[in-house]
Amino acid sequence: MPYQSLQIELTGPVATIWMNRPDLHNAFDEVLITELTAACMELDDDPKIRVVILAGHGKSFSAGADLNWMKRAANNSIDDNLNDARALATMLRTLAEMKKPTIARIQGAALGGGMGLASACDIAVASSKAFFATSEVKFGIIPSAISPYVLRAIGARQATRYFQSAERISAERAREIGLVHEAVEPEQLDAKVQEIILALLQGGPLAQAAAKDLIRAVDHQPVNDILVEDTAHRIAHLRATPEAREGIAAFLDKRQPNWIEE
Repeated sequence: MPYQSLQIELTGPVATIWMNRPDLHNAFDEVLITELTAACMELDDDPKIRVVILAGHGKSFSAGADLNWMKRAANNSIDDNLNDARALATMLRTLAEMKKPTIARIQGAALGGGMGLASACDIAVASSKAFFATSEVKFGIIPSAISPYVLRAIGARQATRYFQSAERISAERAREIGLVHEAVEPEQLDAKVQEIILALLQGGPLAQAAAKDLIRAVDHQPVNDILVEDTAHRIAHLRATPEAREGIAAFLDKRQPNWIEE
């Protein structure tokens, strides 16, 4: 489908969603939120796509919410604000719960909701020039919709500091606290992303989707009989799938499994 605020680039089994508002630092409004939700759903349903990259054209990854959109929201009713907040929360959840592996490619500023987008992706790779902040308190609001994903990335202790201080977080500091997996020099950014893509393409797509679901099911749960039984069922069911049979056979036959393109 055609998009106003996005550009979709397809390279074999890899799709890159480019946020395409460079003059506004890829700040999002209701249009970008709606389109990003739709793009994630469309690509997740496409069996030809194995990996999804989220990126931003221009200097910034995303500066978060468009200030003009926020200004309009401030004059809206509570119900209208609630609908806007629900749309944003739905977009972040749709991105976070994609079955396909997702990578955030962060070349510059990722502020407020932009930091939320980076956190909602499975893997985040940043240029050393990138920087982050949960800057909402400076505008008299809170990082509410992004909080589940930022806390998942950096934990409650770090979030307690940055949600209140709105301090700028460097790429290196972001790597230290778990917000990004890699922080590399700008000229190495795309090579590092490509390196991770190649690693992801080695895995079985159904297994990767199941691995993401496993993490959601196990994280922060007590190790008890219910959890142990659940994990046993998950591996037992997966072993019986054609993908698992193919993966094991390929390993024993010393060949590539059929999900790896030549």
